[in-house]
Amino acid sequence: DGKGWRSGAPVERRKLNQWSLKITDYAEELLKGLTALERWPEKVRLMQENWIGKSQGARVAWQVQNSDEHITVYTTRPDTLFGAAFLALAVDHPFIQKHAKAKAGFDEFVKQCAALGTSEAAIEQAEKIGFDTGLRAVHPFDENLTVPIYAANFVLMDYGTGAVFGCPAHDQRDLDFARKYSLNVTPVVLPRDKAEDEFTVENTAFTEDGVLFNSRFLNGLDVNSAKKKAIEKIVSDKKGEATTQYRLRDWGISRQRYWGCPIPVVYRVSDGAMIPVPEDQLPVTLPSDVTFDQTGNPLDRHPTWKYTTCPETNEPAIRETDTFDTFFESSWYYARYADAQNTKIGFDKQKAAYWLPVDQYIGGVEHAVLHLLYSRFFNRALQDCGYLPEGEKYAEPFAGLYTQGMVNHATFKDKDGKWVYPSEVSKNDKGEWVIIASGEKATMGRVEKMSKSKRNTIDPQDILDSYGADAARLFILSDSPPDRDIEWTEAGLEGAWRFINRMWREMLKTQGDVPSGELSDAAKALRQKTHQTLQGVAHDITNFHMNKAVARLRECFNAFESFAPTTHQDVNVWVESRDMLLQGFNPMIPHITEEIWQRVGHTTPLVHTPYPTIDESLLVETVVTIAVQVNGKLRATITLPKDCDTKAAEEIAMNNKDVQRSLEGKTPKKIIVVPNRIVNIVA
Repeated sequence: DGKGWRSGAPVERRKLNQWSLKITDYAEELLKGLTALERWPEKVRLMQENWIGKSQGARVAWQVQNSDEHITVYTTRPDTLFGAAFLALAVDHPFIQKHAKAKAGFDEFVKQCAALGTSEAAIEQAEKIGFDTGLRAVHPFDENLTVPIYAANFVLMDYGTGAVFGCPAHDQRDLDFARKYSLNVTPVVLPRDKAEDEFTVENTAFTEDGVLFNSRFLNGLDVNSAKKKAIEKIVSDKKGEATTQYRLRDWGISRQRYWGCPIPVVYRVSDGAMIPVPEDQLPVTLPSDVTFDQTGNPLDRHPTWKYTTCPETNEPAIRETDTFDTFFESSWYYARYADAQNTKIGFDKQKAAYWLPVDQYIGGVEHAVLHLLYSRFFNRALQDCGYLPEGEKYAEPFAGLYTQGMVNHATFKDKDGKWVYPSEVSKNDKGEWVIIASGEKATMGRVEKMSKSKRNTIDPQDILDSYGADAARLFILSDSPPDRDIEWTEAGLEGAWRFINRMWREMLKTQGDVPSGELSDAAKALRQKTHQTLQGVAHDITNFHMNKAVARLRECFNAFESFAPTTHQDVNVWVESRDMLLQGFNPMIPHITEEIWQRVGHTTPLVHTPYPTIDESLLVETVVTIAVQVNGKLRATITLPKDCDTKAAEEIAMNNKDVQRSLEGKTPKKIIVVPNRIVNIVA
């Protein structure tokens, strides 16, 4: 809607003096480096590849009709040049500024474009509008063909050359624009299953592969072949050149606000010279006595901090009042961890060589492009500046990446459309959402990522007071795989809290007097189940399958809870299973497990206790559970020794009471046994 998503203020583009980092110089390195990131999610690598946006194409010079001027257009589809219907230039393109600035209606058009914003999403969704300059450009392949030249809201000056040619028949955006301004639509790529006289383009552009037609020397070629031949013609006619283009733009690091690291530059008043602050005067620190009673950057109007002296001549100077983008600092902090106590430099090169790259990075997928791409760029720049060791081993900052999901919650608004916290609303007797304080109607919106701006957050203190930290941890870890989003619900939290209470009661039980004797089959089964569970949990945690680990432990706890020792040896198995479960649960719910661990007599805290040793002999399954069908319908499940012989399997199946009940006294006609799989009884 042309307004800031948080403030609601109208958005407009302005020309500002900005500081940038030349990340574009590293575009090819950053792109090639993605292939080495084997422990990064494919989706993140693809997002970065698309953000860098390498494309092969041509720069084509279009002569302005009746003029010596040329407009250079970058295109990835030179094969469609014979379908060109217009040139579209960015509003701030020098040609537009020169020839359209004084025309009636242009200022209003510029305001419309400025309110649009610069994000791809905003441009894609907005209506495509243009301003006709009244000038025309000569087709590079035929001087008798000309097309109108427009300023357009969907072309940005900082991508390519700030100018494109529109081929309406084969680009939907161009087609929408052409229909709006009644421009020619000439198809030049023919679907392979269509004849020339039966193919037209109405309201949907044809964007698939095909064969060139209506294109003179390109007719009959497929798209790729036509691209190559068109570029050859452009080069031979000296109308342009083949080129590689990147979508990636230089990283603008200036911010006109108080918070953020000051940019260490001063401007000498006498001649405007830009002077870096010497190292012995770093760091430049922000003033603490700023005021926010006016709009704009408070550093711009600070009475003393802004004014300083030139470090070279001692003349009066003014500090740079822009501060760094916060991504600037978060792009290299991982290297600081390698030498966090260093008070002289950011980090020692040898310590960085020992610790880096980071073995495993865990973060939200919302940082997949900017933060992570900037860190990859920073790492290479630090290498080139000599701060990090050279070589491919140190080229990337993070060897492994895992992107965790977000915690989501429903959003709510009051009658005026303002966001309200979930704690401020409740349902009335009619099942309607209302504001608790006033009783006025509230509206529940979408379930979205928890954020301060939409107030769909839950106060952690309320959770701690009602359920404790362990219940919250268990719910989050068990709800879904950690790379997926979860919806925060009170019911899910209560379920985790009830389970923790079951653990507390069961594990603090004392076993009464039991006779000595052999280990029971039930105890053997529990011991095997426990060791298999802890083995699986270790594997799950290593592979970030936290929800699977919790599921395994809860299933094993159910077996532990239902086990009743009948001998002293059984009690020993019960104790072993209890302690191993506490060790397995400890990373998920550390507080309750540490408390139980201490109460049952252990003196070394769980956090300092090694993971239990797994008896590998117990990992081999000795029994199997198989289905028993009667006339094709499941009637029972039975447990058999693994690779049990057919006769024994038949006997155990026939003696099962559920099977006997379903047979109703009939003698089976046939019994089919598939070892370790199924028993099928035909009656």
